[in-house]
Amino acid sequence: MATPITLPEGAPEEVVTHALLRDVDLTPFGVAGTLSLITLDNGLDHNRPNTLGPTSLMELDAAITAAEGDSSVAIAITGKPFIFAAGADLSGLAYLATKDQALAIGKLGHDVFRRFGESTKPTFAFINGLALGGGLEVGLHCNYRTLSATAMVGLPEVFLGLLPGWGGATILPKLIGPERAVQVIIENALNNNTMLKAKDAVALGVVDAAFAPVDFLEKSVQFAANILNGEKIIRTDYSQDDAQWSAAQAKAEAAIAKKYRGADIASPQAALHLLMQARTNTLSQGFDAEDEALATLTMSDSLRASLYAFNLIQKKRKKVEGAPKANLARKVSRVGVVGAGLMASQLALLILRNLKVPVVISDLDQERVDKGLAYIHAELTTLVEKKRMSAEAAAALGRLVTGSVSKEIYVGCDFIIEAVFEEIEIKRALFKELESIVSPECILATNTSSLSVEKMADGLKNPERVIGFHFFNPVAVMPLLEIARTPATDDATTATAVAIGKDLKKTMVIVKDSPAFVVNRLLTRFMGEITDAIDEGTPPAVADSAMKSLGLPMTSLELLGLVGPGVALHVAETLHDNLGDRYRISPTMQNFVKSGVRAFYLKDGSVNPDATAQLIQGSTPSTSEEVRVRALTALAWEAKAMLDEGVVATPSEIDLCMLLGCGWPMHLGGILPYLDREGISDSVNGVRFHQPGVASLPA
Repeated sequence: MATPITLPEGAPEEVVTHALLRDVDLTPFGVAGTLSLITLDNGLDHNRPNTLGPTSLMELDAAITAAEGDSSVAIAITGKPFIFAAGADLSGLAYLATKDQALAIGKLGHDVFRRFGESTKPTFAFINGLALGGGLEVGLHCNYRTLSATAMVGLPEVFLGLLPGWGGATILPKLIGPERAVQVIIENALNNNTMLKAKDAVALGVVDAAFAPVDFLEKSVQFAANILNGEKIIRTDYSQDDAQWSAAQAKAEAAIAKKYRGADIASPQAALHLLMQARTNTLSQGFDAEDEALATLTMSDSLRASLYAFNLIQKKRKKVEGAPKANLARKVSRVGVVGAGLMASQLALLILRNLKVPVVISDLDQERVDKGLAYIHAELTTLVEKKRMSAEAAAALGRLVTGSVSKEIYVGCDFIIEAVFEEIEIKRALFKELESIVSPECILATNTSSLSVEKMADGLKNPERVIGFHFFNPVAVMPLLEIARTPATDDATTATAVAIGKDLKKTMVIVKDSPAFVVNRLLTRFMGEITDAIDEGTPPAVADSAMKSLGLPMTSLELLGLVGPGVALHVAETLHDNLGDRYRISPTMQNFVKSGVRAFYLKDGSVNPDATAQLIQGSTPSTSEEVRVRALTALAWEAKAMLDEGVVATPSEIDLCMLLGCGWPMHLGGILPYLDREGISDSVNGVRFHQPGVASLPA
């Protein structure tokens, strides 16, 4: 019998997932006797998945005891409609004060779950919906697993700074082999928390069969009956295959190195260690090792940081701070995109796919318009080929998009977004021209990355309908959308923009119209400190590796190759003109633009000799550590200035922007908690951005 556990005072009250037990008659399925079916159900709607905290685990333990003691011939577990279980209830982890408390939580999960694997009766998991982390691990402890054909499963723990610590790291490599386990536990988690579709889960051996949801439970019971009648599931023994275990380790190490670029991150390394130990460990040895590793990670700063970042993203995805009432939003039945280049074409495709309304595009000549339309149709065709859209749906969307060289095509539009050349006078002239064509209610949005939205609206009859709508490249992938209000922008315009952003499945932050908004302002300041150090004489390799320990997705000079020196210089010049000399104009960057250098590194990762030929370097080099502190100091100063100026209302909004707009690592918990923990915030501003305990161990 598992031992009861109470979370420390102050922890949020657990939403209990009940374990409801009933008997299912197996006679109609060809087996004499009954099946004890445990159903996980927290009693709430589908917006709150089943989660497993201490009380929930105790209820499950009691249900297993009852099922073991009755006359049934087998035991099965399933979930409430469309949901199996989303794993452990993480809400209380940040409140654990000692490692012993964390060890107790891990041991409780193992003590309960392993009863499925050690039962004297055959056990089955009927995974009828989403199963993540501990939710999937419940199933892994069972002898057999079925999965709804529309459900997705995964082990996202490494993504959160944890590891599959309720049996997953030990059982999965034994079940499906080490290479496949590396894919599920490490590669998928590090690849933006990729989940497995049902067909992939079957192919990998994570589950034994998948059935359509319409009769999933009936088919699953029949599957169980077939097993009870002697049908065999053949599984491979991977324990003696040296080559597979060596290949799995190399595969995992490569994935970790690619993601974190040499930074020493605890959770993937710990998960890999447990996974490799599974080759020789017994289940009990593996579970004990999982308890120890999970407790160590639970008490770490990186886990608190990851939980802060994860919870922040989940919260802000649902609620946009400062958004007007949703009922103020106007209906949008026709959208215009000005421009037909790559960014504009991506925007048109995103809007087309999600709003499913007529979309019209224009450009300076027919050749550019045709190229933009061709891109959109080609992408729709690719979606069909990848079976992510039916041919009929693609054809219907294709008929909704049209293009022209005449601005008259925008008559009747309710929302227009421009993505033309980043020059203020061009955009001002465009908005004046559009104003003479469209209705006074039609919203005019700009995808500018750095220019003043207010200046674009200067002189318009209806400046209240102008708003910044800044996407990040690639448009379909990057989740952040910065919505920039000017002093004149009204609530109806903002509410409509937010409604569109929700339809586009973006996470939004409403920002004050200010130079470069949030992400590009901070990135430009950060990149500027790196290039300034190079201009002063620091070797590029030294300056560019200064932030390596953070595990950022790109170095500063790699990012330069992505955005292009021309764009980077333009943003720097805009910020220099508006915010002063702390945004210095790099002579090296000017040389890159003049000479046509597009990147510091070539595609193979080697240094571009054309770039080194354009370097202008002084005689005062810095060390890598000096550059690191310098860049972090600049970020702390700039973030404080942005808060003082009211660019955003709260530090968490800056964290959100950097997490979603530039890939600031989850394990750091957001840029400002990291600066707090490093002591940079205090040294620069005399105060922390967050109160003690945010994204760190309790103060």
